[in-house]
Amino acid sequence: MAADRLDEVLDAAYDCLTRYGVRRTTMDDIATAMGVSRSAVYQYVRNKDDAFRRLAVRLHTEALERARTAADQDAPCPSRIRGVLAAKLDLVLSLTGPSPHTAELLDHRARSFGGICSTFTADLRSLLIDLFTEAGTADGIEPGEAADITIALVTGLESVADGGRLFRPAADALLSGLLALPAASHWPTAGAHARRKGEP
Repeated sequence: MAADRLDEVLDAAYDCLTRYGVRRTTMDDIATAMGVSRSAVYQYVRNKDDAFRRLAVRLHTEALERARTAADQDAPCPSRIRGVLAAKLDLVLSLTGPSPHTAELLDHRARSFGGICSTFTADLRSLLIDLFTEAGTADGIEPGEAADITIALVTGLESVADGGRLFRPAADALLSGLLALPAASHWPTAGAHARRKGEP
């Protein structure tokens, strides 16, 4: 029950974030969005910074779970690698679309969220290293380097308006050069990310 109530607090904090941003949101705003008193909100979070930090943790944890699910799939390595990368891109696209404020939760330079973002990226990198090690990389490329290159690709796509549409062809082209075997020979006809975007 307490966990459910905390989720309601975090949902209300997200609603306030989309409207006001982190700095302008108050505990009164969160309480009003929940339809409860401010003292009731304090039963679950210490202050608004704690609420937003917990919200950031929840969103990044959910994205990491999606990445781990993709990595553990019974599928060719290129498809699993793309699934891990899609989890990162989807997180960013989901937070940069609804409001100009929601992307504040992704700011790795922010005192409240920086550690969360950095840990998330490090965990994704570990998943990718394991996958590149399993798949085998092209001569002269270490699995860690391949992981860094693919993360850099996604980071670049995050700042492009059409990044979601470009993800598949960009990842396909990059993996064909990073993997020991041609990625196209293992590539599924349509991935989950592409289907969500309405691609054939």
